Amino acid sequence: MNILQEIAECTKERVEARKTLLPLQKLMEMSRPGNAADGFPFENSLRTEDIAFICEIKRASPSKGTIAEEFSYIDIAKDYETAGAEAISVLTEPYWFKGDDRFLREIADEVSIPLLRKDFTVDRYMIYEAKALGASAILLICAILEREVLAEYIGIAHSLGLSALVEAHTEAEIAMALAAGARIIGVNNRNLKTFEVDITLSERLRSMVPREIFFVSESGVRTAKDIERLRQNGVDAVLVGETLMRSTDKKAALAELRGKTP
Repeated sequence: MNILQEIAECTKERVEARKTLLPLQKLMEMSRPGNAADGFPFENSLRTEDIAFICEIKRASPSKGTIAEEFSYIDIAKDYETAGAEAISVLTEPYWFKGDDRFLREIADEVSIPLLRKDFTVDRYMIYEAKALGASAILLICAILEREVLAEYIGIAHSLGLSALVEAHTEAEIAMALAAGARIIGVNNRNLKTFEVDITLSERLRSMVPREIFFVSESGVRTAKDIERLRQNGVDAVLVGETLMRSTDKKAALAELRGKTP
């Protein structure tokens, strides 16, 4: 069993424990769809003239261990918003990434830009949970979901006014995401089985995704040169975590990635 499968199995256990504390029906009552006039704020945030930035709040990862000893997540979120991030990704997986649902809920009360709940969605319960926590989008990973389940989860998310960032790593998973009706496809440049990172993966897979579907490059984005390569390949947005999390000046780091430093 690889690390991704381990995380997925652990997440299933976590969800089952949650259900005993808050039954699905009660959670659904707490997760009413938003006003239709609000549209889908996460998708709207990606409609920019240049590459959009989804800046990640991440305390740790399986490949890097603890990334941020000092973890003032609300301050980090405010820094990202001030720096001009189009959206924020918040890790809520507690064991490998040291995340917490509380981070998402509290950040949602403090910033106005859309939030992606970054977790390993393995049960529809988690979609309603994301809505109740204040997220505007969820992550759906092709490698841990069957195609029919992926389509079902996308449908549930859209019915709640949530966007779904559908993550793929191979040509087959891109095809799966498209068949399931994904409106946003993210290519994870990190192989979650080996942890190797190859940013050219986004470049290679970009041609498979129609232009009307948002294309997001995830992981391994470290420099303005990386951003420029992705820009030249028609990437709509990037999800950047470790590079920004390790920076003491988030505004300067984001400006540098955008290529806007003096």
